[in-house]
Amino acid sequence: MASTTSAKPESERKVRFYRVFTRKSLKSTTALLAYLALADFLVHMLFAGSYGYFRDELYYIISGTQHLSLGYVDFPPFIAYVAALLNIISKDSLISIHVVPALNEALLVFVAGMIARELGGGRQAQVLAAVSTLVSFGFLAFGSIFTPDSFDSLWWSLLAYLIIRGIKRKEPKLWILAGVVVGVGLLTKLTIFFFIASLFFPFLAIPSSRKYLRSKWIAVGGLISVVFILPMIYWNSINGWPMIHFYAEFRGDLSGGGPLSFFFTQLALISILNVPIFVIGLYFYLRSNEGSEFRALGLTYLILYVFMTALNMKTYYLVPIYPMLFAGGALLIEKSSTAKRGVIRWFGSKPFIVCLIVVAMLLAPVAMPILSPQTMLSTYGVSSYQSSPLPDRYGWGMTVSNLSKAYDTLPVSVRSQACILTSNYGEASAVNFLGKSLGLPEAISGHNNYYIWGPDSCSGQVIITLGYSLSDLQKSFGNVTLLTTINCPLCIFYEQNLPVYLCTNPNFSSLAAVWPLVRHYD
Repeated sequence: MASTTSAKPESERKVRFYRVFTRKSLKSTTALLAYLALADFLVHMLFAGSYGYFRDELYYIISGTQHLSLGYVDFPPFIAYVAALLNIISKDSLISIHVVPALNEALLVFVAGMIARELGGGRQAQVLAAVSTLVSFGFLAFGSIFTPDSFDSLWWSLLAYLIIRGIKRKEPKLWILAGVVVGVGLLTKLTIFFFIASLFFPFLAIPSSRKYLRSKWIAVGGLISVVFILPMIYWNSINGWPMIHFYAEFRGDLSGGGPLSFFFTQLALISILNVPIFVIGLYFYLRSNEGSEFRALGLTYLILYVFMTALNMKTYYLVPIYPMLFAGGALLIEKSSTAKRGVIRWFGSKPFIVCLIVVAMLLAPVAMPILSPQTMLSTYGVSSYQSSPLPDRYGWGMTVSNLSKAYDTLPVSVRSQACILTSNYGEASAVNFLGKSLGLPEAISGHNNYYIWGPDSCSGQVIITLGYSLSDLQKSFGNVTLLTTINCPLCIFYEQNLPVYLCTNPNFSSLAAVWPLVRHYD
C-alpha cells in the first residue's frame, strides 16, 4: 500500500512534466520552423493536380519506367530512380509526383531556418530566413514541378549547413556527411559541382579557412562523393561519353540572356522584397565581424555569380545558394532589432514579413498552377504566362488526343506499320506516357536520351511525324501528306500549330542506317 501511494505523486509529476514539455515544444522556434515548412508543403499540394504534367516530368517518368539506367545524356540518374519508385507506389499519378518537390521545398524552408540558428541567430532570425526562402519566386516554382531543381536546392542548403556547423562547432567529421550530400547532389544535378569548385578557391585563399582543406576528413568526404558517381561515369564510358557530347553541342546557349538579364532575373527569382535581406546577408559573410569565420561562403557566391554570368548559364542555376545568404542577412537584422538601432531592423519587423507574404501571394500564380490559363492571361498578360513554367505543363493531353484522332483515320494496314517520330523529348514522352491508353504506337525521337534509345523496331517505311517541317521531310520521303495541324493556343509557344505528317516511300533502306542524322542534343 505504501509503495502505491508513493508512486502516485511521481506519476503525476511525470504527467505534468510531459504536459509542460509538450506545450513548450509546440511553441518552440523549431516547431515554428516546422509549421512554416508544413504551410509551404500544403500550399503546393493544394494545387498539385492543376494543369497537367510538365514536359520534363513526362521525360523523367519515361526514363525511370521504361529506360531505367545508370546514366542519361542530359541529366544524372537520381530523378529517374525517384520516378521509378513513384511508379511502383502510385503509377506516377499527377498528384503523387508533386508530393516530392513540395516536400523538398518544405524541408528547404526548415533548413534555411536551421542555417540561421547555426550562425547564431535566435527566433527572429530563424523565422525570417525561413520566410524569405518560402516566398522566393524561384522556390515557389521549384516546389511545384517534379524536376531535379527542388532536390538540388535542398542539397546546396544542406551542404552549406554542414559547412557552417563544422566550422562553428569544430566538428571536422561532418565533412564525411558533406561528402554524402555532394555525392547525392552530383547524382541529382551537376550544377552542385560549380558550388564545390567555387568553395575550393576561397578556402584555399583565406589563411583561416585553408586549414580545413588539410583535414583527412575532407579527403574522406571527397572520396565518398566520387564513389557515388562512378556508376554514371561507367555508363558514359561504355556509351561513347554522350553527356560530354551533349554539353559540347550546347554551343554556350544556356539562355542566361546576357549580364543585364541575368542580374535582374536574380532579383525577380528571389522576390524583390528579399533583395535587402540578400544584400545584408552578403555583407554578413564578406565584411561583418559576426561572419568572419565564413568569409569563404560569401566569396563563393561572388565567384559563382561571375562564372555563371560569363558562361550565360540559365538564371535559375544560382537560386539554390540564396537560403544561405538569407540566413546571414536575417542574423544581422535580428541583432539590429535587438539593439534597437539602424534602419535595417525594420526588415525583421512583422509588417515587413507580412509584406513579403503578400507580395509572394500576388506573384505565386506566375510560378505555380493556381489560376486557370485564361485567368492567368487576363491578369498577368501573355509575356508573364509564356515566360513561366505554366504553359509547358498545359495541353499535353490535348496534343496526344488530337494525334490519336489523326492516327485512327488511317487504314489498319498503314497503322500496323506506322511509328511516331517527334521533334523533341517532351512530345515523345507525352505520346509514350499519355498515349498508351489511346492505342498509339511508341514514339521515337533524335532528341537527347531518345537518340540513345534508338529507333527500336521502327523500320521507317511508314512514319507519322509531330513537329517536323515539310521541307525537311521531303528530303527523306517520296510521299509526305499532312494529316492535321494540332492547335493549342495556351500551350508553350513552340508547341503551338504542330503539323502532323504521314511519311511513306523513304529514300533510305532502314531508319537505323540514317538514325545519326536525326540526333540533336540541346
